[in-house]
Amino acid sequence: MLLLIGDIQGCDAALQRVLDAAGFSASRDHAVLLGDLVNRGPDSLASLRRLQALGASASCLLGNHDLHLLAVAHGMRAAQRGDTLDALLAAPDRPALLDWLCQQKLALQAGGWLCVHAGVLPGWTASQTLALASEVQALLRGPGLGSFLQGMYGNQPAQWHDSLQGAERARVIVNALTRLRFCTAEGVMDFKTKEGSGGAPAGHFPWFDVPGRATAGQPIAFGHWSTLGLINRPDLLALDTGCVWGGRLSAARVDGGRRDVFQVDCPQAQTPGV
Repeated sequence: MLLLIGDIQGCDAALQRVLDAAGFSASRDHAVLLGDLVNRGPDSLASLRRLQALGASASCLLGNHDLHLLAVAHGMRAAQRGDTLDALLAAPDRPALLDWLCQQKLALQAGGWLCVHAGVLPGWTASQTLALASEVQALLRGPGLGSFLQGMYGNQPAQWHDSLQGAERARVIVNALTRLRFCTAEGVMDFKTKEGSGGAPAGHFPWFDVPGRATAGQPIAFGHWSTLGLINRPDLLALDTGCVWGGRLSAARVDGGRRDVFQVDCPQAQTPGV
């Protein structure tokens, strides 16, 4: 079984419940976590320990909250109001968990699905998306991690150009893969609007509805956009259904010609955030 799972954000108990609901077996099945593994939920430490213990039975993507954890842990960003990372940052196995997190990906393919945390720019093909994700993954695993994290934040450039280099190149890749919701047909990203798909700013589209995007027809699964709700199209799965905000944790089985969706309640009552 191939199981795709939306944003857990430290809701470890809900993660266990959705694995149980799907009948997941670590000896037989494979899970892909679509990013935002930690933060805002009650037990980020337990979530990372559980996922690390699954070993090769789970593949985890990095979301904006996971990158935030790395930036805070390396002194490149201050903790924010609403963060729930203290226990993880104080844990005796913190170094091993952070190193494990740096080994995770920003995009992957599984069972014919392109999996990302947030989105794919309209001009990117699936193969280009994976190649660009690999560039950032190399930075996360290399000696320049601190410099990368220091230069990671910012909304500019707002558009991809093949000529981009250095911190600006990495920043656009990170922003597209971990923060994207709306963009123009030319791929100019908007980071202010966080409503559902009907709240697009003038001249913008939900990234997956941009006419003529290069990944049209490529099955894509993503999380990040809790106000969007569950989308279950033949070639599109949106699986962030607001678990940490009192919604549900969603997972989808996508292998063998089957499509089964599993959802479990997650009763935390947070104020919706990013």
